[in-house]
Amino acid sequence: MKATVYVTIKQNVLDPQGSAVQGALHAMGFEEVGKVRIGKYMEFELDTADRAEAEARVTAMCEKLLANTVIEDYRFELSA
Repeated sequence: MKATVYVTIKQNVLDPQGSAVQGALHAMGFEEVGKVRIGKYMEFELDTADRAEAEARVTAMCEKLLANTVIEDYRFELSA
């Protein structure tokens, strides 16, 4: 089973990297770009066919390592 994980900074947390990218895009002439938020994208394979087990394991991975849940949100998708 394939897991795709998206980690983003929470909406109420300042994102200086996103602000820097927005400023750079404006300086390059892309004035139409609004607020930019930077995140992380991960893909990995899980050696299980049990969807419930996979969801529990990926949730545990996100909570323990992949996301800092104080300042970041995460979501994931599973596919066969």
